[in-house]
Amino acid sequence: MVRQRLTVRTRVPGPRTFDEDHDDKGPSLRDVSEKNTRGAAFEWLLMLVLVGYAAWVTYYFQVEQLPPPLSGIGAGIPGFAEERAYEHVFALSNLGPHPVGTSALDDAIQSLAVAMSAAARSKKESKESNLRYVYSELMQIKESAHDYVDVEVEVFSPNPGLERMTGGVFFGKSLVYTNLKHLVVRISPSDFMEAKENAILVSSHIDTVITSPGAGDCSSCVGVMLELVRALSHRAHRFKHSVIFLFNTGEEEGLVGAHSFITQHPWTYSIRAAIDIEAMGIGGKSLLFQAGPDKWLLEMYKKVAKYPSAQILAQDVFHFGLIKSATDFQVYVEVGGLSGLDFAHVENGAIYHTKNDRSGHLRPGSLQPIGRDLLVLLDNVALSDDLPFLSNNATGFEQMETVYFDILGFILLISSLYLSGLGIAALIELGLAILTIILTWTIASVHVFLVAVILPHASPFPIPYITHSWLAVGLFGVPAVMGALIGHSLGRALLKLYIAKNLDKGSSTRFSKELSARHVDWHAERWLFKAGLLQWMVVLGLGTWIRAGSSYIALFWIIPPAVVYGLMEAQFSPKQNLRALQRATLWLSMIAGVVVSAVPVIRLSGVLIGNLARFDRNPGSVPLWTGNALTGGLIAVYVCLTLVYLLPFAHRSGGLGWILAALMSVFVVTMGLVITQVVPAFNDHVGRALNVVHVVDTVNVDSVGGFPSQKISISAGTPGGFEQELNSLQGENFTCGKSIDFVSHYVKSGCEKQLENDKFILKGQPMLNIEKDKVNKAGIRVTSVRYTTGSSIRWNLAFNTTAVQAFKLETSSDRQVLVPGGAIEGVDGWHNMQFISGETQGPNDFYLTLYWHPIADALKTNGDNLLLKLRTDVNLVTPELERVLMKLPTWCALFGKSTAPYPLTYLAELKV
Repeated sequence: MVRQRLTVRTRVPGPRTFDEDHDDKGPSLRDVSEKNTRGAAFEWLLMLVLVGYAAWVTYYFQVEQLPPPLSGIGAGIPGFAEERAYEHVFALSNLGPHPVGTSALDDAIQSLAVAMSAAARSKKESKESNLRYVYSELMQIKESAHDYVDVEVEVFSPNPGLERMTGGVFFGKSLVYTNLKHLVVRISPSDFMEAKENAILVSSHIDTVITSPGAGDCSSCVGVMLELVRALSHRAHRFKHSVIFLFNTGEEEGLVGAHSFITQHPWTYSIRAAIDIEAMGIGGKSLLFQAGPDKWLLEMYKKVAKYPSAQILAQDVFHFGLIKSATDFQVYVEVGGLSGLDFAHVENGAIYHTKNDRSGHLRPGSLQPIGRDLLVLLDNVALSDDLPFLSNNATGFEQMETVYFDILGFILLISSLYLSGLGIAALIELGLAILTIILTWTIASVHVFLVAVILPHASPFPIPYITHSWLAVGLFGVPAVMGALIGHSLGRALLKLYIAKNLDKGSSTRFSKELSARHVDWHAERWLFKAGLLQWMVVLGLGTWIRAGSSYIALFWIIPPAVVYGLMEAQFSPKQNLRALQRATLWLSMIAGVVVSAVPVIRLSGVLIGNLARFDRNPGSVPLWTGNALTGGLIAVYVCLTLVYLLPFAHRSGGLGWILAALMSVFVVTMGLVITQVVPAFNDHVGRALNVVHVVDTVNVDSVGGFPSQKISISAGTPGGFEQELNSLQGENFTCGKSIDFVSHYVKSGCEKQLENDKFILKGQPMLNIEKDKVNKAGIRVTSVRYTTGSSIRWNLAFNTTAVQAFKLETSSDRQVLVPGGAIEGVDGWHNMQFISGETQGPNDFYLTLYWHPIADALKTNGDNLLLKLRTDVNLVTPELERVLMKLPTWCALFGKSTAPYPLTYLAELKV
């Protein structure tokens, strides 16, 4: 016993072993070890939960918590009152769907205008026609304005026009419009005429898609603008500049309303900046998601915003095409050369453009933040001496050199894009620690991919978490964490082997076996922490290289951890005793990153999951697991990035097994909820996006009577089969797996039901006829085509760009030129032209001149002789279609967009 004590006293001081700390009567070594293991596992899971909770609390205070809405009395006459704005939202959404070319839209517009002269009359008369609502409100505002404020209200009917843009979803398209109507308001001081020489534009749209009442998109925007007009009509007597409000129509048909205004209206010469108000959902704080190229207006917004909500990450998502959509802001930047701000409501994105976009989903307090902040912003801009000097030659977002984001919804931060590039050169050779990071990413990605592939086979619906997005945490977040832990553990084991092998090199001190093991663990912990820093430096470098404004996020995961590690953990001398990383190091390193990342990560995830409801743009063209793989991949990226400093702590005291078991139980429970549909994939408020159309196919003629075939076509933007829908359609004889070319998009797999020929329906079919086909003096083949679109005022015509290099479009009656000609570009060999008329009696007889490529005659020999494809749309629900719609489950929601067909669609084509 004496020799044993002497041995213990003469060794290098270090932590006492378990054998020394308990006597023979106490708990066994195995009991203590198992207890410590469970405790360490519980501690790590608790830290994981706390990190998630901190992220959610940040998100709640920054996004979910809304200011109280003000009443008219609370806001006063010159203030913004959500209560007044909501009345407009309620009234407009109660009109039902009001797309371009319908009487419902005329009701919405002209109520804004007719009441101008009818303001002195009773409101009872203005309610007789819904068309007069908006105009009526504007005229009443005009009548009650300040004595020294001039409120000009105009119904603007632009000339027919052509929109061709090169950015985003508009590449390879020609959008033709005619007979549109907009409401334009200019507010300026009546005793200072020079104020009209410079103006800021505030814009949104009145029209909706055919499938939605549009409470969010965009009656909420119109309601905000009407209240802003009213408030400014009592404040503008002090202004140095004017404010122009555009209530346009045609946004849902490809942004043609904004295009017609910015290219034709005489007031556009005075516009120096633009603010666009949009919606990709309904409710919640309106998000500033696009800004620039000039930062002046953004700086003004920062100065006055009381409820800032801005994330440049959303701009990056739009800019890099992760969301296939566009807003009028693109027109103002690309065509008008303006700088400005683009706001949008993004909450409840899954009900966007469906029947469920109703005013009941607009949470109280949603309109007050943007209304109050825009009112003060417009007030300051109109009083600024700098507005006249704003540049109007912007060409795109590439000129934007500013990063912007808000902190907790209270502070808007703006910095130079250059600042986001600092630290790229600070690369550290971390050897096997880098391999650990790679394994973490790899196995986490494999786990979520396996879940993505299995889910469509295990669940009745391939994407079962659209309605309840929190399910994605259990379905993908938990497997991602498990994969990250397993990969991290494998890499750490290799790193420990290397460290253990080289631990005693260069040291004359002998360590006990236990202390050596601890030293190895501590060394590995520190290397893995540094590898996390390197990971974020790589992210920062890549983000800066592709000029992603959201690269600023990486700074908050680099600077605080580096500073904290340097102050609390760095060893400045080899004589310093090595010790484990402190828990305070973890929390102080992560807190800034969690606060800055929580809102953009959670909000973007919600937007992208909502977007899965309309993910399949060409239904049936992508594997069922694709949407899950994208969601899971995004979550795996979040996990591997944000938990990189927490992962090393999971290995303390061998608690990894308990952690994995707990996570597996969460995953199993979540899968059980999905498979059994205890938590349903869809409900009456968030439905599956469908297109159900009565199709008259003049291409495929009935062999018996020689009539065009007629059918009901069902396709889905939400990936998945139609087993559940067909259960409700028993007796309707639908056959699935059918394909159909809708010109603007292609349905690879849908369901069809053949119908008997309805001669009344056939009266509206389009006709395509070649009138001339010759070679001109320049040696170019020119083909003249005359075609009628029947009763349709909305149609799509696709040109085979292998044959056609340019075209000219005219009306047949008066030869009014709608498209003057010029070279065209195509996507997958086709150039798509969309046409919309704002009047129900718009032109339907056209003359088309096609100019061929010199080598296009080879088409015939190649067997590809299809020259034109035409789809005409009619807003008519036939009895056969209505019967099918009535039988569909209530969780099915018709989805509309600029390229989607109307309820009655005709298909035609022309071959050479």
